[in-house]
Amino acid sequence: MDAIEVVDVWKKFRIYHDRVYSLKERFIFPYRQKAEDFWALKGVSLSVPRGATVGLIGRNGSGKSTLLKIISRILYPNRGRVRVHGRVSTLLELGAGFHPDFTGRENIYLNASILGLTRREINGRLEKIIDFAELGDFIDNPVRNYSSGMYMRLGFAVAVHVDPDILLIDEVLAVGDLPFQEKCLKKIREFKERGTTIVFVTHAPKQVAELCDHALWLDRGEVRLQGPAAEVARAYADFVGGAG
Repeated sequence: MDAIEVVDVWKKFRIYHDRVYSLKERFIFPYRQKAEDFWALKGVSLSVPRGATVGLIGRNGSGKSTLLKIISRILYPNRGRVRVHGRVSTLLELGAGFHPDFTGRENIYLNASILGLTRREINGRLEKIIDFAELGDFIDNPVRNYSSGMYMRLGFAVAVHVDPDILLIDEVLAVGDLPFQEKCLKKIREFKERGTTIVFVTHAPKQVAELCDHALWLDRGEVRLQGPAAEVARAYADFVGGAG
């Protein structure tokens, strides 16, 4: 049984132009509100074997993050089906699941509990999470004062200490200094060696070629190519280089 099965998934968003916000505006301008359907995903299928590392690659707006959110059950498809087998840890937008008025320490408890850990389990892993995040005294400051890099450090530290069967990561490795990026990549390699299923979104063909077994290239919501990671990464790099 595959860890993740995505079968013929379609996802539509309603895009509004010149949107009307109040009842008064609706009455005065009854024909003003215009909208159109935008299909972010069009018939996407993907099977992820247990223990595989899969990269989702493509330009901005290609549907990568939408697909990851559907796999993580933050969004649901209009058509098609998704099956996920195993405990999932998700690291999407920076600070997703954080409360801005809570300290970093308090947000560890909040975020880890959302990801399924008990308070006893969090207590046992708290110091490891804090050490990994490298936030020093900022760990006891409200996260509203954090930079985007500090958000990423804390979010990644929590996500990788949940001991998931499946780890989903969305483009956060592009944030932060190079030493911490390398630390995160090292942690991903450790998960890979332990047999964790990993799916991550990236713009970097090099990361896909180095870390992944398989890759899926999305273009305007459709699968342009999928297969061995090195092959897909090379094709995407050639495409981006030629387009530039």
